[in-house]
Amino acid sequence: MKFHACKSAFPGGGSTPNHVLRSVTLTCVRPLWTALPFLLGSGACGSSPPPARMPDEPAVHAQFADDDRFVPSYGKPELSKALTTERAAEATAERIVAELEAKADPAATDSDPLRVARADLAVRRRFLQLLEHCDADGRDCPPRLDDPSWTFDYDADPPEQPPLDAPAVFDLAGWRAIAAELHARACACRTIYCVDSVGVAIDRLERLPSREVQGDEDSSLAIMRARQCLRFLRR
Repeated sequence: MKFHACKSAFPGGGSTPNHVLRSVTLTCVRPLWTALPFLLGSGACGSSPPPARMPDEPAVHAQFADDDRFVPSYGKPELSKALTTERAAEATAERIVAELEAKADPAATDSDPLRVARADLAVRRRFLQLLEHCDADGRDCPPRLDDPSWTFDYDADPPEQPPLDAPAVFDLAGWRAIAAELHARACACRTIYCVDSVGVAIDRLERLPSREVQGDEDSSLAIMRARQCLRFLRR
C-alpha cells in the first residue's frame, strides 16, 4: 500500500512520509541503532531541560583520542546567530504543538500530525542543546549551522539513492567525502524524519566501500560522529 506524504508541522520541514510517522512512536518498527542510556529528560512541551552531554562510547575512546574531537569552521558570531534562530524556532514549535493538542479529541489517540510535531520538537530542542554545548566550551559542535534540505524515501520500491552532494564514488577519497557529508547532515537534523532517514542512509552507504576503505580512520571517525549525533537527537 502506498501512503501519501503529509506536511511537517514546522516551517521549512518539508513533507513527512507516513512511513516516518509510524516510526515516531519511539519504538521503531525496525530499530536503526542499539539503544543506549542517556541522561537527558524532556517533555513534549514546557521549558527545556539543562544541557546534557552526548553519550560517551568506551569502544570509541579506545580508538580515538580526545584530541580528535570535531572543531567547527564557524565562529562565535555565527553560533550566536544560530542560537537566536533556533530558540525562536523552538518557541514556534511549542506553540504549534499546543495548538494541535487543543484541537485533538481527548477520547482518541494522538493524531499523526501531533505525534510528529511532538517528536520534531524534541529533536529540535536537543539540536539547540548541541549549540549550547558548543557555545559553552567548544564541545559537541555540529559541522554546520544551517538546515539543508533532505528528502529521502527510504521505503521506496525500488530503493532510491540517498541525496548526497558528494559524488557516489567509494574509493578512499570518495568515501571520506561521503562520510564527512553524512556527519554534517546527521548533526544538523531538526526533525524525527531527518534522524530516521539519515540513519538508514548511513546503514546502506557504509556497506558499499571495500573492506579496506571501510577501515580508513578518517571516514570511520566521521561515521562514528554521525551516529553519535543521531543517537543524541533521537534519545
